[in-house]
Amino acid sequence: MNVFKRFSDILNSNLNSMLDKAEDPEKLVNMIIREMETTLFNVRSESAKTIANKKEMQRQLKDFESEVGSWQKRAELALDKGRDDLAKQALEEKHRITQAIEVQSKELGALELALEKLEHDISKLQLKLNEAVARRKAIVARHETVRNSIQIRQKIAVTGIDTALNRFNRFEKRLDEMEAEAEAMDLGQNVSLSQQIDGLQTDENLNKELEDLKLKLKKAS
Repeated sequence: MNVFKRFSDILNSNLNSMLDKAEDPEKLVNMIIREMETTLFNVRSESAKTIANKKEMQRQLKDFESEVGSWQKRAELALDKGRDDLAKQALEEKHRITQAIEVQSKELGALELALEKLEHDISKLQLKLNEAVARRKAIVARHETVRNSIQIRQKIAVTGIDTALNRFNRFEKRLDEMEAEAEAMDLGQNVSLSQQIDGLQTDENLNKELEDLKLKLKKAS
């Protein structure tokens, strides 16, 4: 028998969803403590019955042993009186009781082992119960701390990443705008070498055209 088998069955039916969600840690801890207390009470009640059975079996063994001695004396008396038939029957009865003693002894041994295991399980559960009662507030506070920490980290992780990305995008956009402004200011100011040389040729052509026009006007006058 294992005390934790019943305890586990009870918890599985009532607390699995709460353990998964852990939404109300104080209620959960209180339920577990109550289940522990109920289990301990029931198991101790069963233990008391088992101990009573053990004592009854021990009394029966003593009675059997007394009967073995009694039938042994009867067999001896029958032999002394020359009644081999009665002596044989007495020995048969003695043998039957001896077999009963062997069976009863094995059952008693198994019962004692079960009680030892039960006592160990009860002690273990009692320690856990004491620990749960003593640490009830600490367990609830710990759950709240962990839950708040997770929520804060999730919030930081999401908002922090979004903020960083948005700021970087704005920074890149601002750089593009500044580069465009710089390029606009340089328009018409940075003339290439080829443009300067081409400009000289254009200026020379204009000068020649101007001189030709002056000469034409002079001749006409």
